[in-house]
Amino acid sequence: MKETGFFAEFKKFITRGNVIDMAIGVIIGAAFNAIVNSLVADIINPVIGLATGGVNFSAMVITLKEATETNPALTINIGMFINTIINFLIIALTLFIIVKVFNKMNEARQAKEKEAAAAAAAAAAAVPPAKSDDVILLEEIRDLLKKQSN
Repeated sequence: MKETGFFAEFKKFITRGNVIDMAIGVIIGAAFNAIVNSLVADIINPVIGLATGGVNFSAMVITLKEATETNPALTINIGMFINTIINFLIIALTLFIIVKVFNKMNEARQAKEKEAAAAAAAAAAAVPPAKSDDVILLEEIRDLLKKQSN
């Protein structure tokens, strides 16, 4: 039985290669995000804290309203925002480096392809084109006519 309609279109869409590639990219991106979060929280922030005299960015808050017995404190978590900015900058720098390396590799590949194409064109130009059978026959007739006229 042939599937038609909405579910057939959905199945076709979801099994296309670029959708699967995108899903893999999202999963890898999430894993990369976890690595960057750990890098910022466990390595960069302690170094910054050491350099700034023990400031812990993740604990930095601006208290708008103090906590009461029934309500928690209302705070602006400026430290978490700073951590997020650091995460973004690290991810952006990493992606920039990856794209830069990829572009250089792509340019080198294209340069090699151009060199190979130029070498092939030069080799093709150096070899005279093969004569067709008609041309060879006409040249033989010409040569025979020259012999007869002499």
